[in-house]
Amino acid sequence: MRVTISHPRPEPQEVARVTSEAAELLEVLWGRASTAPVSASQLRVLFILEHNEGINLRTLADALGSTPPSTSRLCDRLQAVGFVERRAASASRRELELYLSRRGRAFLTGLRVRRESALQSVLEQMPTAQRSALLKGLEAFCAAAAAQIHDDGESAAVTA
Repeated sequence: MRVTISHPRPEPQEVARVTSEAAELLEVLWGRASTAPVSASQLRVLFILEHNEGINLRTLADALGSTPPSTSRLCDRLQAVGFVERRAASASRRELELYLSRRGRAFLTGLRVRRESALQSVLEQMPTAQRSALLKGLEAFCAAAAAQIHDDGESAAVTA
C-alpha cells in the first residue's frame, strides 16, 4: 500500500484520511511489540497513571469514559500483575489513590523500546528529507492534539 498526497496544499480531510491510515499501520507494527500481559484498556490506565500519579478511581474512570466499578476491575488486574499500587489518601483514609508501580514503569519503558524499534525499521527505509518533514509534521500534530485535549479537559471541568 502506497500513500501519496499529490497536491502541495492538502486539505484537512485528506490529511485526516492518510493519518488514519498511518494509525492503522502503526497498530499493526505495534501489535508486533506485544503488550502482554495487559489489554488495550489496561494499557490506557497505565498511560493515564503515568501522567496523573495519585488520582482516585472516579477521576480515572472519568478519564477512561468508564464507570468506577469497571475501572476498579481494570485496576484489580493491573495490581495483580504488579503494575499498579493503591494507597490510602492522606486527606481521607476512605479514598484510595492510584500509582504506577516500579514494575509498571519498567513495563512501559520496555514497551516503548519495542515500539520504537518497530518504527525505526520502517523509518530507515524513508529518504532523509521525508523523515525530516514527517518529524516536523508530527511535532506540530502532537502540539495541536495536546492543546485540544487540554482545552477539552478544561471545558469538562468547567461544566462539571
